[in-house]
Amino acid sequence: MTSGRAAKAPAGRAALEALARQVAGCRRCPRLVEHRERIARERRRQFADQEYWGRPVPGFGDAGARLLIVGLAPAAHGANRTGRMFTGDRSGDWLYRALYAHGFASQAESRARDDGMVLRDVYVSAAVRCAPPDNKPTREEFAACLPFLRRELELLSRVRVVLALGKLAFDAYLAARIELALAVPRPRARFGHGARVDLGDVIALASYHPSQQNTFTGRLTRPAFHSIFAQARRELGRGSSSVRGA
Repeated sequence: MTSGRAAKAPAGRAALEALARQVAGCRRCPRLVEHRERIARERRRQFADQEYWGRPVPGFGDAGARLLIVGLAPAAHGANRTGRMFTGDRSGDWLYRALYAHGFASQAESRARDDGMVLRDVYVSAAVRCAPPDNKPTREEFAACLPFLRRELELLSRVRVVLALGKLAFDAYLAARIELALAVPRPRARFGHGARVDLGDVIALASYHPSQQNTFTGRLTRPAFHSIFAQARRELGRGSSSVRGA
């Protein structure tokens, strides 16, 4: 993905599946291992009859994607339960509804790994792969997970637009670029909803995370969230003619 070098063919599903297995088997962070596994044992009452994933959550999507979405971390009773990024919680409801509305997803709801969801031209990842206590990973936990994001950047060679959901995801993406010796802005780009940074090889966009803290308070509205995906479509040069009702 280095600016100016010849475009490579997509790495393919097999390479991403191998990475997914590596992610799912990770036990680097004792605090996260204890938390995710305890949540999976105790379960929330409404999901008491379900078997929780309880492991690190791999990325999900199209191996040839031109849009990469980077979130923060799995939710304790969302992706930590279902085993798929942004699946089974309110943040995921917002994300997949927007992806569907803008032609990136086959359906507007994502409830389980086997629900038939297909992503088109988009890959969904996160800065941290385990559900953290209080949704707050430590600096060391971010660092331990960074190699997974860095490897995804290497494999997803067709990515041209990156959308970071929240400041921590934005910072993690830039940190992964630094480790790959890819260009980053100097001084460091400031996060803000709607921010756009031209990095040469890709365009980085920023949005507030669709967490309940942001959506329930009105800090992030559906029109504001959908506007970011409309912008991503424009950046990809495909227009918005395929947009469905938001």
